[in-house]
Amino acid sequence: MFTRFQSLIRDYFGFSHKEARGFAVLICLTLLCLLIPFIYRFAAARKPIDTTQADQRKLDSLVALMQTEEAKHPQFGDRRDKDKTTTERFSEPKLFNFDPNTVSVAGWQQLGLPRWMADRIDKYRSKGGQFRKKEDLLKIYDFPPDLYDQLEPYITLKETPHSDRFSNDRFGADKPYTNEPYKTNGRPAFSERPAYPERPVKLALQPFDINTADTAQLIALKGIGSTLATRIIKFRDGLGGFVSTEQFREIYGLDSLALDELNKFGKIQSAVHKIPVNTATADELDRHPFLSRRQAQIIVTYREQHGAYTSAESLKPIRILDAKTIEKITPYLEF
Repeated sequence: MFTRFQSLIRDYFGFSHKEARGFAVLICLTLLCLLIPFIYRFAAARKPIDTTQADQRKLDSLVALMQTEEAKHPQFGDRRDKDKTTTERFSEPKLFNFDPNTVSVAGWQQLGLPRWMADRIDKYRSKGGQFRKKEDLLKIYDFPPDLYDQLEPYITLKETPHSDRFSNDRFGADKPYTNEPYKTNGRPAFSERPAYPERPVKLALQPFDINTADTAQLIALKGIGSTLATRIIKFRDGLGGFVSTEQFREIYGLDSLALDELNKFGKIQSAVHKIPVNTATADELDRHPFLSRRQAQIIVTYREQHGAYTSAESLKPIRILDAKTIEKITPYLEF
């Protein structure tokens, strides 16, 4: 049979006698390797271990003893914490009362925040940002809302006491006031009331035009320092002016107090600077924060190929400009 199989191989492949024999042997070895797992499975079947009655009684007594020990010492029974690695135990949040304005980066990590998020909050505080309400934490970009719900009961914000610089006792508030000067031996000790230094009168803030305001007007608002005022002016000048108070939310570092003050006193009373879209170069369009370099270049190229733009509708055929971008940039374009 082997000789016949060898002859078939020689006739089919055109092998020599030695080549056909070697090829046949190779096929046999391949088949044997494929059959070894099945042969081993039937030949080396393991017999189940027979547990005698004596061994079963010993196992039952050990189980009963372990249950008794666990009942006496419950902490020995729960080994889930001990079985965890050091990394797993450290990554679990450890909740404690904290002030988000003072807690360290390591403290944020213990509360369950990743290192990159803790660094982002620390950078926000280093630039003058403050958390005045618990909800201000959600203004941090990518702060997980589910983690905020878990941390919210532990947030403790320190309020700055507003005490009067001049106490009533200093002026003798417990004594009746009289217009008559104090007398000594029937004569007045002084001819007129002593002149106390008058307190500086703080003028009430008035609404101002946010598109022409300087840093001094912005610093007068609560929650806005020199750094934040400079950032607001730079953002406004980059836009060409504000067209809506909703754009205040796009300024990095504004907390709830500063945003409320800006909405209250910063009014839009003057027009914005517009870019002539039909004559502007790609560099001029690229300077606007709402457009990227590629978008600016395509706007110019499309204009050169299809003619001047007549309205915002003529920008819609440009696929790289989505509807939201066109809506945001339209107030700053002159057609």
